[in-house]
Amino acid sequence: MIEITPVQAFDDNYIWMLGDPASRRFVAVDPGDEDPVLEWLRARDAKLSGILLTHHHYDHIGGVPELLAVFPDIPVHGPAKNQIRGLNRAVAEGDRVSLPGLDVAFEVMEVPGHTAGHIAYYGEGVLFCGDTLFAAGCGRVFDGTFEQLADSLQRIARLPSDTRIYCAHEYTLANLGFAAWVEPESGALKQRTQADQARRAKNQPTVPSTLALELATNPFLRTDMAEVIMAASAYAGRPLQHHRDVFRALRQWKDQKYD
Repeated sequence: MIEITPVQAFDDNYIWMLGDPASRRFVAVDPGDEDPVLEWLRARDAKLSGILLTHHHYDHIGGVPELLAVFPDIPVHGPAKNQIRGLNRAVAEGDRVSLPGLDVAFEVMEVPGHTAGHIAYYGEGVLFCGDTLFAAGCGRVFDGTFEQLADSLQRIARLPSDTRIYCAHEYTLANLGFAAWVEPESGALKQRTQADQARRAKNQPTVPSTLALELATNPFLRTDMAEVIMAASAYAGRPLQHHRDVFRALRQWKDQKYD
């Protein structure tokens, strides 16, 4: 049985550890800091058997060299379009990644936008999406483009609705605040906000979420909904129709007025 556990790093990062508790072999997803990972492994007398990377930002890759110093022979999978220190298994769209010691495999999806080379890992009913899609939000555009990120989110939206979304940051309450600007009358959004506020009050993660929940409450996945189009058009000061234009207006609105 595969276990997926969040390990907190920095102020709001999650490093996802997945593996088999019986074999005590685990894979780390986006280990930006080695210390929390090593501490977590020591507490379980466990070993690291691999690393999955979604993109090149330091808070996702910073721990890789130090982890390789302790576990020198493990595979490090990551985006082929980026130069990342320690990456020894470059992967791209359609590649399948088998995890050492675990009877699971993931398909690589190229989901550019936050960064030009961003990838995600999909399989076993879960998506490790890094900073492309957040709970109730999405990543900023850095060295990708708004059009790329809009299309990547539309692609994710077509996955099965019961897919569990494992993003890399605890940004949910802030994202829900912006979502309420976009759809202030949404009952689903109000219900989610109450539930996630209760989780954070207990210091519990708000992730993973499900794609169904994101489709119901995340404005960046709802760019074809009349209410979202109306709100984005009001901010842009002109009628918007194409999902890319709606997305751009939402992302710029959040960047300029909310964050």
